Amino acid sequence: MGVHVSLVHVTQVGTSPKGRRLRRMDTVGRSGDTFADLCARSGFPMLRRVDPYNSQILTSQDMPQFISELEATLRDEEDVRVVALLNEILTLAERCVSQPGLEIHLDGD
Repeated sequence: MGVHVSLVHVTQVGTSPKGRRLRRMDTVGRSGDTFADLCARSGFPMLRRVDPYNSQILTSQDMPQFISELEATLRDEEDVRVVALLNEILTLAERCVSQPGLEIHLDGD
């Protein structure tokens, strides 16, 4: 059981979902179980919604809340491996908010 975090560039041709093209730009390595466990025990609403069995897509509109919840979690974390993981995810989130057409994909196993 885990959650994999990816930064994805989306292009949409027309209005049909069939015209949606995804290109993976970057991923967070080894996030799986650690991020899923962190989200499960989180007291923050967006992180609590992360499901280790399904996928969730976050757009640039979701990033302010996602970033603030990650930063709050980071402030309380002491494990250096978890801190590194959270910093990697924050980097992707900051890229997502700064460039049009990007999304964060949280893919459960």
